[in-house]
Amino acid sequence: MNGGEEAPKNVLLITIDTLRTDRLSCYGNTSFKTPNIDSLAERGIRYRRAFAHNSLTLPSHTNILLGTTPLFHGVQDNFNFKVRKDFLTLAELLKGIGYSTGAFIGGAPLDSHFGLDQGFDVYDDDFSSSRSSEQIYAERKADQVMDKALTWMTNQASPWFIWIHLFDPHYPYEPPEPFLSRFKDSPYDGEVAYTDHVLGRLFNHLERSHLSDNTLIVFTADHGESLGEHGESTHGIFAYNSTIWVPLIISLPGIKPNKIDQPVSHIDIFPTVCDVLGIEKPQNLPGLSLLSATKVRKIPERKIYFESFQPFYRYGWAPLQGYIGQKDKFFDSPIPELYDLASDFNEKNNLAGRTNLEGYKKTLDQLILRLSNPANIDARNRIDESTLAKLKSLGYVGGPMSSQKKTFSIDDDIKTLLPIYNRVMEAYKLKDVGKIQEGISRIQSIIQEERSVDFAYSYLAKLFREARNIEGALEILREGFDRHPSSSEILYVLSEFLLGAGKYDELIALLSSGTQSNMEKDPEFFNRLGIAYLRKNDMKNAINAFEMALAVDEDYVNALSNLGDIYLTLSMKNSDKNIIQISLSYFIKVIELEPNNWEAFNNLGTLYLQLGDKRKTKESWIKTLEINPKSTRTHYFLGMLYLSEGKLMESLDHLTLYKLDFYKYLSAEERMKLDALMQMLKSKF
Repeated sequence: MNGGEEAPKNVLLITIDTLRTDRLSCYGNTSFKTPNIDSLAERGIRYRRAFAHNSLTLPSHTNILLGTTPLFHGVQDNFNFKVRKDFLTLAELLKGIGYSTGAFIGGAPLDSHFGLDQGFDVYDDDFSSSRSSEQIYAERKADQVMDKALTWMTNQASPWFIWIHLFDPHYPYEPPEPFLSRFKDSPYDGEVAYTDHVLGRLFNHLERSHLSDNTLIVFTADHGESLGEHGESTHGIFAYNSTIWVPLIISLPGIKPNKIDQPVSHIDIFPTVCDVLGIEKPQNLPGLSLLSATKVRKIPERKIYFESFQPFYRYGWAPLQGYIGQKDKFFDSPIPELYDLASDFNEKNNLAGRTNLEGYKKTLDQLILRLSNPANIDARNRIDESTLAKLKSLGYVGGPMSSQKKTFSIDDDIKTLLPIYNRVMEAYKLKDVGKIQEGISRIQSIIQEERSVDFAYSYLAKLFREARNIEGALEILREGFDRHPSSSEILYVLSEFLLGAGKYDELIALLSSGTQSNMEKDPEFFNRLGIAYLRKNDMKNAINAFEMALAVDEDYVNALSNLGDIYLTLSMKNSDKNIIQISLSYFIKVIELEPNNWEAFNNLGTLYLQLGDKRKTKESWIKTLEINPKSTRTHYFLGMLYLSEGKLMESLDHLTLYKLDFYKYLSAEERMKLDALMQMLKSKF
């Protein structure tokens, strides 16, 4: 900033999911324009060599908002990891000095369940009405997110901090019109162009409201997208520049536009915000203020750490770690890689085979040591020691997990296994063109060649299910599980299929064998076990299993809902108020986590009715219909409630809607009773 100018009061953080840097025209793209992002770059500082530390949504955003790498905070994958509450987020820091804080989220990997809501007054992550035809993650279109963000921003007095996350470039690529037609041959580019278009609304609002004069804007992406480069179709497997090179633009009043070529990273954003606002940087932040570095026109030479652990946690493949230097990039894996980024930024020419790597490995070891948390943080869903002891006493967990493997060979390297995985996926996708049997044959051949890959069994079983051969699918999964008894992948799919096939005894035996220690990381295993017991009318063991799911993850909605349902059923049998209160507590927790869970509201109405609280009953059922107008039986419940209150018109309205949708399912006797009741009500008017 220029001397004497007042620091900006407001902070705007924009993160675009899965955005390749080379798709922005301000970073050299010539195939189409991104004029709104370009306009930000023209008046700000553009960092041309900014890097993420991961190529996954949750870990990357954790790096940004905590200002540390996964070596410190422990979040290394999108699944079964949570941000621990004892870490200080940027939102918490700013809220502590009087900022209003709001986050508006476009994709489910950043659901508040994962812990990044810490410090936000508003964390808007409602995906209940947003579904895609090929949904991997629930998402909201950029326009929906921006509507909410602009409304919040308009109602805030300075100072405020807002984080806007737009998920659109993430697969599946489904841009709205006119971008879909304009980019019919490159829908990913269409998503980028659409996102830029929506950002125009934000930047115009800032100008019209004169907020640009006192707002720090930080624009970046969490990671990029491979789009087939290096054999990776999307992201999350490798850590090449196609997925960890990100745009970074910082704009603030009084700053001189500039372009910086030295390497920077996501962990530099937190200390930069502190520097701009004139507040002390928290301890343990290894990044540096890019503002101060820019003033002296030279960013110190550093090593930027990166990693890829998703293949390790999901498939047991070798993990990948490395660093980016001023000119080179080193990958440590069973098949190491070294690239000269000055001449080979796209990483085509691996120099590792003709280079002594001892110094590189030593440098990486020192970097890992420096960035690591002395407390050895594990951010995975973990059971406390007393509960773990109980699990073991019940026979639920036993030996070590496959993902705890310590040594790896070239057979475990991502570069070895990804081509096999791609072959499996190509065969699996033949179902989309009606060639299921051909897909089955191809995967069977792959298994004969490569018996070491557990994921092939899972996808083969899914193809058998597509062919309506559930027994064949189960046979494949049993065979795979015999060969890979510590595979979380096969266990997950096998337990899913057994539950769906109604083979409850086999599922219970599988998950109670005392060998499945990976159960202690994923609450869904216990949830499925509970459902199996429940369908055998074994309430005691069902409750125990659902409680174990909550021991793994206290916010696991499926288990909370199932426990609420059990106690609701018990309350209907004996009207015990203590049981009613237990059921209420579970559904209230569900609604805290999912404010638009209409089934939970519907059940609350039933419970409040048992307690004789007609006001709360009515509020719950009205909320149910507000969220889901097609909850037909709720119309009946409300109709009868209004009838008991003598509100005949309201009663008739709801019963009419109930009859419209549900009449065909009623018995002849039930139809006669409903018709008679409605006729009586009509006669009163």
